[in-house]
Amino acid sequence: MEYMKHAISALFAVGAIMLLTGAAVYVTGWEPAPYVYTVGATLVALAQWNTPLTVATRVLKRLRRQQLTGAALLVATGACMLYTHGNEWIVLLTIAAFLQLYTAFRIPQELEKQNN
Repeated sequence: MEYMKHAISALFAVGAIMLLTGAAVYVTGWEPAPYVYTVGATLVALAQWNTPLTVATRVLKRLRRQQLTGAALLVATGACMLYTHGNEWIVLLTIAAFLQLYTAFRIPQELEKQNN
């Protein structure tokens, strides 16, 4: 089981680096940038999808749904980068980033509250 935690963490880290790189260099016009972003976003989404929820309270289930929605929006941003050639992808990325940031702080806070 410990191996699985390390694999998920590595998957998330590689995906996050690819996601950030793809988004940062997209504005330069580098052609592979949307593909790098989309693969990275998919890896991040897979890592979050496969992370088990240890305590299943109502609040944590809601936060988990929000986290997975943010992950899905990250992948949708990649599709938007590939198929629309304007700046529409920025709106999806902003919403996804907000959801990811919010849940990154709230889930550990709720888990700590449950442990006390």
